[in-house]
Formats: sequence, structure tokens, C-alpha cells
Amino acid sequence: MAKALTLAKYSFGVGDRFAHQAQAQLRACMMAAEQGAEIIPVWNKSNREHLIIGSEPAGTRAAADAAVEALGWKRPYHVDADHIRLETVDRFLPCSDFYTIDVADWIGKAVGGGAAEGFAARHGELVGRIVIPGIEQPFETTQAEVERIAGKYLSAVQEAAKIYRHIAAAKGEGGFITEVSMDETDSPQTPPELLIILAALAEQGIPLQTIAPKFTGRFNKGVDYVGDVAQFEREFNEDLAVIAFAVKQYGLPANLKLSLHSGSDKFSLYGPVRRALARSGAGMHVKTAGTTWLEEVIGLAEAGGSGLALAQEIYAGALDHADELCAPYATVIDIDRTKLPSAGTVRGWGAEQFVAALRHDPKNRAFNPHLRQLLHVGYKMAAKLGEGYLAALRTHADCIARNVTANLYDRHLKPIFVEREISSRPG
Repeated sequence: MAKALTLAKYSFGVGDRFAHQAQAQLRACMMAAEQGAEIIPVWNKSNREHLIIGSEPAGTRAAADAAVEALGWKRPYHVDADHIRLETVDRFLPCSDFYTIDVADWIGKAVGGGAAEGFAARHGELVGRIVIPGIEQPFETTQAEVERIAGKYLSAVQEAAKIYRHIAAAKGEGGFITEVSMDETDSPQTPPELLIILAALAEQGIPLQTIAPKFTGRFNKGVDYVGDVAQFEREFNEDLAVIAFAVKQYGLPANLKLSLHSGSDKFSLYGPVRRALARSGAGMHVKTAGTTWLEEVIGLAEAGGSGLALAQEIYAGALDHADELCAPYATVIDIDRTKLPSAGTVRGWGAEQFVAALRHDPKNRAFNPHLRQLLHVGYKMAAKLGEGYLAALRTHADCIARNVTANLYDRHLKPIFVEREISSRPG
């Protein structure tokens, strides 16, 4: 039997919506490696993004493979079938080795048949006082509470098992990396809930290597965290402790780690995350998506001339189609339409003004988070331009690549991972 595919300690999911920036993204990982931090790139693209752009999963794999060969990357890398469901997974089977199984829509669905009661009866260790190393106050749970939590999540866990087994039938046990995602829902999962979810996933025999819970606070696309940072830090540390406990208690994979979805640009959280990783020695997966797409637009604008004109055209189109573009992302954006400049105003901007409004620099008074979020979900406007947009990416490739690499390394990888206190810690 072939050796099971194992995700490294630190990994970073990078979206590349138009499949032109894989080399620029990989360079950021190579820069981190030069500083002693091994961060494995995972190219992710969802079925929704493929449908909007008109691309195929094979294109993501081809771009990743080509970048790895061109730059001589000798470490592992992966291609993620991002946020897949049973009805969408098949098109990813030939070319993905990482599967983000999204079961958020099954949270709260009734399971019936006494399933919750049966689960609680089988797991007496979850009832009462639970002492978890690294968590100051023991969890105190009742039988009724375990049944309530199980009733909320068992349907999602059963769906995850169904999807996992479907993938395993096609690719073989151990032939891929499994992530279970429950983040795209309204209510955060508390650390005690996470423990029960992990017990249920283990019972189903799912060898998950990362889990993406919903954390407290708002994780809006492309902008900073909105919420209580101190509360997030406590919750994050407790989740790490819960995972370490569940690995030993339930025989889950030893490398199981937390995944932070919509992790791009959560600058206020990177310090707490770095401290938690240093303290615990835990691994981490961070997933981003549209950050690279926004750096493409920044690069076009920065180039001036036709590049700036194209960026202005994309913004005008996004403004005209704001309702359509924002609807699928309603739970992860907060846009005040009154703070969006008119298309005419933006057409009058020079390169410096456009870039200042779009680039995520909270210290710059010209930065406009509403414009940034609109363009984050506005990639459909670029897709409609077809070859015209792709030609512009090639024309301005150097300027765009410089922005993509700097954004990924300086604003993301460096503050989270490239620190002596983390990278020198034994894996």
C-alpha cells in the first residue's frame, strides 16, 4: 500500500482565480523557506469560482505543476477542491489531492432515529467534567447538552462521511488530504462543540487532517477581522488544545490542525495566531482566495495607461452589477454603498489614487474597504472580458507578480509564520 498523503505542519491555501499567478505565489513560499519557515502552498479554487470564470479544475493543477517545475520547488504542494459537496466533487477527482468538504448547510438538520441520544450514550467520556491540558477551566457538560450538540452537528458529520467515502472510492484510502469545513454558517462553534464534532468525525472513520470551524467574529472577504480580538485568541488557543486532546482520545491523525478560512488580510489576528502556534507547537492551515485577484487589479492600476483603464472598467462593471455580485457572498461582506465612489469619480483617478483606495493599508486614509470588498467579489467582471483580461495579465505580468509576491509574503506569510519563535520550533 502506498504511503498516505500527509499535509505538512504549516500550509497556506492560495487562490488564483485566473491561473496566472502561481509562480508569483510560489516565490513567496520560497522566500519564507529561505528564512527557515517551510510553508506548503495549496492552490485552491471552488466550484463556484470555476463556474463564474468558465474554467476547469485541471487548469488549477496545470498552473501549479508548471510553477513548481519552473521554479524548482522541491517541497510538497497540493491542489484543493475547495468547498466541495457531493454534487460537485466529481469534476475535481482527476486533478485534486486536497478536498475541503463543506457541510455547513447540514448543521442543524435533524438526524432522527435517536441518533443524538445514541451518540451521547456511546460517549460517556463527553459527559461531566472534562479536563483538557492547556485549558484553564474544565468543560462541564450534561447528558442533555451532549445530546443537543450532537443533534445539531450529526447530520453534517454524516454528510462529511458520505462525501469522504465517495472520494476514497475513486482515489483510494490515504490518497488525498481531507479537510472538513463548517465555517460558512451563522453561529460559531465553541470549543466544547468542536470536541463533540471531532468525536463524531472520528466515529465515522474520517481521517481528517484539518478542520475549519466558524470562529467568533466577522471574517469578511479581503479586509481585517471584525470582533473581539482577545476573545478570538482565547477561543483559538482552546481549539488548539481541544484538537490535541481529541487526537489522543479518538485516534485522529497526529497532524490534525486548525484551518482559518477567509484568512486573508486578518492582520489583527496574526499576532495572536503566531503566539498560539509558538506556545503550543501546533500546525496551521490558512486559506485565502481573492487576495491574489485583488493584487492583479492593483498591478494593472499601478502600471497606468491601459492597465489603469482596465481596472477602472472592472470597477465600473462591479458597481453596475453590485446586487448580483454581492448576493452569493452576503454573509462574508459588509459594504456601505454610500461609501462607494461613482464610476465617473474613479475614472478620474490616477494610478496612485486607485491603488491607495484598493490596497489594504489601514494606515492610509485613502484606503476604502467598501471598494475593496466590492472588487473582491467582482472578479466576474474580469471574467466577462475573456481574452482581453488575460492579455492584460500577460502585458503587465511583471508589475502584477511583484504585487502578488509582496502581498503574500510581507502581509501574510511573514507575520504568521516567518518568526524565529515558530520556525525554529521542532515539528
